[in-house]
Amino acid sequence: MGAKITVAQLWRYPVKAHGAEALKRVTLAAGQTVPWDRVWAVAHEAAEIAKGPDGAEWASCRNFARGAGSPALMAIKSKLDEATGQLTLTHPDLETITLSPDADGARLVEWATPLVPDGRAQPAEVIRAAGAGMTDTDFASISVLGLSSLRALSQKAGLTLDPLRFRGNIWLDGTGPWEEFEWVGRTLKVGSAELRIEERITRCMATTANPATGKRDAATLDALQDGWDHRDFGVYGVVTCGGDVSIGDTLEVI
Repeated sequence: MGAKITVAQLWRYPVKAHGAEALKRVTLAAGQTVPWDRVWAVAHEAAEIAKGPDGAEWASCRNFARGAGSPALMAIKSKLDEATGQLTLTHPDLETITLSPDADGARLVEWATPLVPDGRAQPAEVIRAAGAGMTDTDFASISVLGLSSLRALSQKAGLTLDPLRFRGNIWLDGTGPWEEFEWVGRTLKVGSAELRIEERITRCMATTANPATGKRDAATLDALQDGWDHRDFGVYGVVTCGGDVSIGDTLEVI
C-alpha cells in the first residue's frame, strides 16, 4: 500500500488572475468548477469576447489581464462574501478595496490598472462568465497539484516556490514527485467527490512572479524545461460526481 494522499490546500480565484482565496471546504458539483472560481475576469481593451443574456461565453486567456504579462497582478489576495457578493481585494502596493464585481466593475478596473505595465493592452471591463467559470480550459476544470512536485521544482530552481505561483484549486500531500501526471485518463475520489483527470497543465510566465511581491524572481519555466524536458505542472480534472472536499480528506485513484 502506498503513502496516504491527503488534501493539503484548497483555493479559489473569484476574479481570474486578480486574487487568491484560501478555503477549508468546498462542495463540488458535476461538470462545474470550484464554486465562485473565476466567475469574473477583467477583459482588456483588445479582447474579443462573445456575450449572451446570461454573461460572457468562454474565451481564451489571451483576452484578459493576467499574470503572464502583468506580474504585479500575482500579488492580489481576495476574500468573497458569498451572501452579499462583495469582494475584498488587497495588494501590497494598493489600498484595500471592497466592491461588487457585477455592480462596480469600473472601480475594479480603475483599481487594478496601475498593476498593468504600459505598452500592454489595458484593462477595460469586468465580465461575468455564463455558466462555469472562465478557466484556462474550454471546459469547466479544477486544477490538481502535488506538493512533492513543488518541492522537486523548488530544488531545481534554487529557491522555495510558493504554491500560489501556480494558482491551483486542490493541492495534495503524500504523492510522489510528478505522480499526478500518471492520473491522466483516470478518476480520483477525493472526499465524497470524484474527478476525472483530463490533461496536464502547461505553464506560462505567471509562475515566474512572486505572489508576495508581484515581481518576477524565479526561472520556473527554465527549471521545468532543464529538469524534466517539459513546462507542465499539475493536471486538470472534471468533476464527474459531486461531493464535499475538505482539508485533510484522503484521495484514492480508482
